[in-house]
Amino acid sequence: MRELRDRIAVVTGAAQGIGYGLSVRFLQEGMKVVLADKDAQRLELAAQELSALGEILAVETDVADARSVEGLRDAAVDRFGAVHVLCNNAGVGGIQRFSTISEMTWEWTVGVNLWGVIHGCRIFLPVLAEQDEAYIVNTASMAGFTTGPYQADYKVTKAGVVALSEALSNEFAVEHPNVSVAVLCPAYTATAIRHEERNAPEGHVPRAQADPKIAELREKVYRAIEQEGISPEVVAEMVVKAMAARRTHVFPHPEWLDTWQQRVDLVKMQAAPFTMTG
Repeated sequence: MRELRDRIAVVTGAAQGIGYGLSVRFLQEGMKVVLADKDAQRLELAAQELSALGEILAVETDVADARSVEGLRDAAVDRFGAVHVLCNNAGVGGIQRFSTISEMTWEWTVGVNLWGVIHGCRIFLPVLAEQDEAYIVNTASMAGFTTGPYQADYKVTKAGVVALSEALSNEFAVEHPNVSVAVLCPAYTATAIRHEERNAPEGHVPRAQADPKIAELREKVYRAIEQEGISPEVVAEMVVKAMAARRTHVFPHPEWLDTWQQRVDLVKMQAAPFTMTG
């Protein structure tokens, strides 16, 4: 998709981080943008900031709730009449040992990171399929290609997003050739992932409280993300270029593919369990 001007984009998790960066970039391209986020206060602030760049619509949305996503679709169509680009970007992270992750935390992580993407693709597809050209961009992570320790719930969901995106890309090439699908797989990106539990549901035990034993590791990773991570604006620019080239994968950190290749090689060798940094 090369021509973005006057097209309509829907971005979830748009109040900050990569979602905010995507929204800025799309507005700079002359698109109209529907901002979706569960955090009503941050969403309102983002809407105030971004309205100076172009036409926007802010819709409070819980991507884990199918009815809420249906409401987002209806609001977008009612306001703009179409949707051409859907960015299923909302997500939560977390560093925690498997033995300490509660059922509620699993449900929350899977609900946002995986079901949120499934809901978006399923609910928006009929609208996207009506357009002459459309694109779905699902935010996964390089964690979807690696299996290192202490992020079991996060890695499971991101691997699912990678698999879903690749499957839909292949299927839509036959069933809906006007709808392209890409999966965005960043590594360290300077976002507020440290505060990912701010919208956690009742019953979720904060990770620092549930698993204080790896507090030092958790802090080390978050500090590296904040100090070494690339900006959301850089990621957004890569997404726009990838859409123009009709790519299925967007790798803002291609050097991490070496880690993925190590995993492939070890799997082929049927090696014993191993530790990876990703």
